[in-house]
Amino acid sequence: MPGPLHGLKVLDFTTLLPGPYATMTLADMGADVLRIISGTRGDPVSYLPPFIPGTDVSAVMSYLGRGKRCMSLNLKDGRATKIVRQLIGRYDILIEQFRPGVMAGLALDYPRLSAVNPALIYCSLTGYGQTGPMRLRAGHDINYLARSGLMSYSGKKESGPSLTGMQIADIASGSQNAVIGILAAVVRRNATGKGQYVDCAMTDGCLAFNAMTGISCLTDGREPQREETLLNGGSLYDFYETKDGKYLSVGALEPQFLSAFCNVIGRPDLAESGAAPEDAAAAKQEVRQIIKTRTRDEWTAIFDRVDACVEPVLSLGEALHDPQTKARRMVVDCRAPQGGRVRQLASPIKFSESKQTYRKAAVARGIGRHTRGVLKELGYTDAEIAEFKKTGVFD
Repeated sequence: MPGPLHGLKVLDFTTLLPGPYATMTLADMGADVLRIISGTRGDPVSYLPPFIPGTDVSAVMSYLGRGKRCMSLNLKDGRATKIVRQLIGRYDILIEQFRPGVMAGLALDYPRLSAVNPALIYCSLTGYGQTGPMRLRAGHDINYLARSGLMSYSGKKESGPSLTGMQIADIASGSQNAVIGILAAVVRRNATGKGQYVDCAMTDGCLAFNAMTGISCLTDGREPQREETLLNGGSLYDFYETKDGKYLSVGALEPQFLSAFCNVIGRPDLAESGAAPEDAAAAKQEVRQIIKTRTRDEWTAIFDRVDACVEPVLSLGEALHDPQTKARRMVVDCRAPQGGRVRQLASPIKFSESKQTYRKAAVARGIGRHTRGVLKELGYTDAEIAEFKKTGVFD
């Protein structure tokens, strides 16, 4: 059965992580995604340092390109602009990730393209949005987290803010909000027949992540501090080092879970003091000493029998092979472009009827491999395509 987005056609002008992750999500759910990329610059991911020292970024490129076609165009050439306009008549959605003004300079901005296709949904995904004094400023995940206020109360008092292992702003704020915005616009278009412009800024998304603390700050003006709120280390809710240098996560917030946790570690008296921020520091110090008396796996075996919101901090390798991961089918085998199979992360969204289909993984460094095919679909002859190649419309 086709995916839930079967029939939607997406033109993808994005690079790096946020946009490609968003369009991969759409492709996994059945959308037909055509990525348009510069043949001269290539994919910026390909010339970044390895994400993990000693590894090849090709696997990441193959993953982010899953289920998509890829076309190479020199967008500074007016003939390429004409080709994009032809495609716009056939596509539902365009997503781009350039700085504000770049697409207008290429004559590919929303006002121009919506005149060609009034039903077009056009999403611009940027760090700071299309308006405001920072609209043209460069940035990365760490910068958007910093500007949003999140890092002012994340981390430890002694060491300050700390980096997370994944890109919160890029994926949770950028990719996911872009998908939500696009699909909301699709729902409205289904009702009205009219497309619209979606302005998605990663800093805006991070600012909105201050869900509980932000509302409190707006209400009474009090700013959250590191290790002083219920969820950032100001209670027993925290990570604790075990005897073997690994860690245990303790999320015992509610009274019944906190009581169960404290009973297991032999300190039922800490259930009351551990819930109060003013008493948490002393209680946590005692808990740290207790947790260090056993290994992570010993504690895991003990808490497997208790409903206390306590879980081990797994390595990535352990998480990928965990029984829960296998039960949820979060690792799937995809067809590799060169034949055989390649293991990749699955979509985290599960459907009862229109299930995701994991189409072929992308050729990691095969920029523009579908260019000729797409041009033929638009009606160009072999001679015209050869002339485009010769004169630099594509590489």
